[in-house]
Amino acid sequence: MCLVLEIQPSVKVHLVIRWYLGLSESHCTMADTNPSPLKHFVLAKKTITAIFEELLDYVTEGTHFVEETYKNPQLEDIATKDELAKIEEYKKKLAVIGGVLARRHMKVAFFGRTSSGKSSVINAMLWDRVLPSGIGHTTNCFLSVEGTDGDKAYLMTEGSDEKKSVKTVNQLAHALHMDKDLEAGCLVHVFWPKAKCALLRDDLVLVDSPGTDVTTELDTWIDKFCLDADVFVLVANSESTLMNTEKHFFHKVNEKLSKPNIFILNNRWDASASEPEYMEHVRKQHMERCLTFLVDELKVVDPSEAQNRIFFVSAKEVLSARKQRAQGMPEGGGALADGFQTRFQEFQQFEKMFEECISQSAVKTKFEQHTIRAKQILDTVKNIMDSINVAAANQRVHSMEEREDQKDRLEFVRNQLNLLTDDIKKKIKGVTEEVANKVSSAMTDEICRLSVLVDEFSSDFHPSPQVLKLYKSELNKHLEEGLGRNLADRCSSEVNKSMCQSQQEMIESLQALLPSDVQSKLHLLIPCRKFDLSYDLNCNSLCSDFQEDITFRFSLGWTALVSRYLGPKNAHRVLLGVAEPIPRSLASTPCAPAAPALTPENASQEELMVSLVTNLASLTSRTSMTVIIVGGLVWRTVGWKVISLSLSLYGLLYLYERLTWTTKAKERAFKQQFVNYATEKLQMIVSFTSANCSHQVQQEMAMTFARLCQQVDITERNLEEEIARLSKEIAQLEKIQNHSKHLRSGDANPVHQITSLPLLTTTPHWHSRMCPFI
Repeated sequence: MCLVLEIQPSVKVHLVIRWYLGLSESHCTMADTNPSPLKHFVLAKKTITAIFEELLDYVTEGTHFVEETYKNPQLEDIATKDELAKIEEYKKKLAVIGGVLARRHMKVAFFGRTSSGKSSVINAMLWDRVLPSGIGHTTNCFLSVEGTDGDKAYLMTEGSDEKKSVKTVNQLAHALHMDKDLEAGCLVHVFWPKAKCALLRDDLVLVDSPGTDVTTELDTWIDKFCLDADVFVLVANSESTLMNTEKHFFHKVNEKLSKPNIFILNNRWDASASEPEYMEHVRKQHMERCLTFLVDELKVVDPSEAQNRIFFVSAKEVLSARKQRAQGMPEGGGALADGFQTRFQEFQQFEKMFEECISQSAVKTKFEQHTIRAKQILDTVKNIMDSINVAAANQRVHSMEEREDQKDRLEFVRNQLNLLTDDIKKKIKGVTEEVANKVSSAMTDEICRLSVLVDEFSSDFHPSPQVLKLYKSELNKHLEEGLGRNLADRCSSEVNKSMCQSQQEMIESLQALLPSDVQSKLHLLIPCRKFDLSYDLNCNSLCSDFQEDITFRFSLGWTALVSRYLGPKNAHRVLLGVAEPIPRSLASTPCAPAAPALTPENASQEELMVSLVTNLASLTSRTSMTVIIVGGLVWRTVGWKVISLSLSLYGLLYLYERLTWTTKAKERAFKQQFVNYATEKLQMIVSFTSANCSHQVQQEMAMTFARLCQQVDITERNLEEEIARLSKEIAQLEKIQNHSKHLRSGDANPVHQITSLPLLTTTPHWHSRMCPFI
């Protein structure tokens, strides 16, 4: 039967513990070099200790891995808190188990009545007088004998770290008897140099006890000294039968331990040599009683195996013979009773069976539970790694799908933004052109109604220069406010409506490119506010060079008549021509920059009229004779009465107009002149004002679009960051998958597979040679 505890290459350890009947080559080699089965326990202990060290390193690595995974804020729900707590607990347990394994040793406890020879049996097995022995009650406490690497023997009492040096058995006996604090229930550790006793080199501890007939605290003894014992040796006095005190003690042991390994040594069997005729009969009686005790009463072994647990020996003879051999003398020399060789061989057979039994039992009791526990820990760690691997795989698939969605989303946003940008630019251009047309049309209409707006102006008027200056300033202010107000009433509402509608269309078209949380807050990020156009007419600067003319002019005067027929500008040219003759050939007449262009027909007619009147004026100015001749002709034609009446009416009209030329008349003339002048100036800035208003609308809509694009840019940047985060997360998850797989079943797993893990059971031939079993 074979158990393989396989550890993968990370720990590079393979533990193969074989359970067979001495057939393998490796076992035969070991049997040749070290015939003692106790070496099997030492080898098993060394191997399993190394394995548990590697196992602790593995679980420590797994703990660090789970802890890093659990504490990674970007990897939630991959490793749970319970998994971390569980693997940390296993790490602590493995550390404890490693410490326990290092202290493990085979333990055999010797019990019997007082002076039954327990110490002598131990000394015989150790080939030296390690424990004091003799007639009477020599052991009054528990003595634990184990090996020490030093060359000096010493003892330590329970509860004390003081090392009491002893060199001889007599000193040991003296030290035990002199210590008055020692009680029957205390333990004294006796450390004997391993160099002196080969048996102590194999992690074997022999416990000698006081007589079972000297105390009633059997339960306390069992709990304190027997629960971890691998083998019990009942040393009985063959000169008497088994006593109830001995049986009672082992009944107690059997109640607390499941089928303890018990050997019965009928010591002092050399006494039977004095009565050889009764030897076989007495031996048979002892054998029957011991078999009944082991098989029927304790029920710890089968009848076929029970005979191999009962031996008839003389420890005193064996010790003497072995000391003789140690001194180079024959073992059978000296005063020995008849049948010594038979008893000596039976003691050797006991030792052989004892060593094999204790090796098997110790490996079972010391290592089996730890091996089972190791398998449970590894199964749990494997499950944790499986869980982390599955969680990481699922999260990785989810993250990859999410990353692809984010990439598609980013590409869609970029493409859609490019398409919408062109459409929105066209829409902004259309809105600005519409605004320019509306403002231009409204301003033209308002210029036509300029006289009404000027007539509405009311302020103190006086022809003095100081008053006129203030009057002009207030009139310009009134004109600018009135025009601005009228333009706002005619345009602002429609412009706002058109612009808000366009802005809303922009928001709706770009809203789909934004995240849902931004969409819900979009009205806060881009508030829809009322937009007020600024017309900025600046009438004060526009009409700063206006020069009024409010001097009195008779309506039938020469200047008025010329102005009435030719217009003020042409009349001015004609009147200037009276003083300076104008050449007859007039190609063209320059006009003011703001005057409307004349058609060819109007220009020719006007030039003809100016030429005629100019010539007439030139004739009358050349000579007064012409006036006299004309007057005489008129006088003779119409008569003096008509001329007198006409002159009277002409004089009365002049007098009337001169009397009615008041401040109000001057103000009306001023306003009319201002209206004419302002109309000309305002017509010059119609296109500029409309362009300015359209530019304001364009800026407002462009600002709205820029804010939307800024939000889209933020969305793109967030998508890029999210894609980068997901890529990093996917890389981490892939690393976790590989690491968890590596720890679960790869090179790092120290126990990749535990096969054939049977519990220790009693084989048909329990006494066969066995390798250490885990």
